Amino acid sequence: MTSPIQAIIFDFGNVLLTWDPRNLYQRFFPDDPEGMERFLREVNFAEWNMQQDKGRPFADGVALLSQQFPHYSHLFQAFHEHWIDSVGEPVLGTISILKRLKQAGYPIYGLSNWSAETFPHARNMHDFFDLLDDMVISGEVGHVKPDPEIYHILLAKIGRPANECLFIDDALPNIHQAQKMGFVVIHFQSPEQLEASLRDLEIPY
Repeated sequence: MTSPIQAIIFDFGNVLLTWDPRNLYQRFFPDDPEGMERFLREVNFAEWNMQQDKGRPFADGVALLSQQFPHYSHLFQAFHEHWIDSVGEPVLGTISILKRLKQAGYPIYGLSNWSAETFPHARNMHDFFDLLDDMVISGEVGHVKPDPEIYHILLAKIGRPANECLFIDDALPNIHQAQKMGFVVIHFQSPEQLEASLRDLEIPY
């Protein structure tokens, strides 16, 4: 490998595998997408879900929001019980790129904000996770991106400095933090854009 890059790290959600709570909640808001968006904003769904990604048990999260918003308790419970419905299809173009990078000899890692309770269900559904040399799941380590600590945990697993690692993520705050720490980064937007960015970085595969 002529590139200084010696390890490649993929985010999971909306990079390798589509995820959106709306996939699940649209059945509760038939023909009312605006109502669904109001609900997600009102309960600050993203922040609530981030705490599960950080390691809080789902049952505790459901109890907390059900106390604050009792009229929505069935919706929080539904997310807990039917979480798998929020997961969509694999991003086949990205998975194809991952496979080619692996065949070219690059060690491949995962770094994902994901609940330790729910991740095993997704992992068991998709064999592309088996291609990864190792991974760090936020819910298992108690830190979420863009907290610098989760990147340090990953680098300790990889055993290489940040400037030899390429980090691919769809969330700009995560990209900015990685860049600040010395990682080479690609802000993922599509498999086609990822392929072009890899060419620009002269990463052979």
